[in-house]
Amino acid sequence: MIYRFLADLVLSAHFLFALFTVLGGLLVLRWRKLMWLHLACVFWGVLIQWANWTCPLTPLENYLREMGGESGYDGGFIEYYVSLILYPEYLTIELRYLLGILLIIVNLFIYFYVFKSKLRRS
Repeated sequence: MIYRFLADLVLSAHFLFALFTVLGGLLVLRWRKLMWLHLACVFWGVLIQWANWTCPLTPLENYLREMGGESGYDGGFIEYYVSLILYPEYLTIELRYLLGILLIIVNLFIYFYVFKSKLRRS
């Protein structure tokens, strides 16, 4: 039971990290000190996609699931909805490059807005 809970916790943290990587620049509008943390996360997200690496959280989650007697992601809400977003079935290398490019583009727009609003305040 504890392993299943820990696996769900890792999956939730993984999802929140991915969400922060994509949209965390919006938080920088409010809390400027988050900028360097967010940029590091964007760098990591692009690197993971383009290098075709596996995020270290994925094997940890799978290990915890195995220790909890699970073999896959069939089950509750977290497994069904969140894992489909984090682990799409047909994630080709071309799609990984596209995701990396989209991550950069989204954050370029966000940071353009952040710096534009900062200049207006000055």
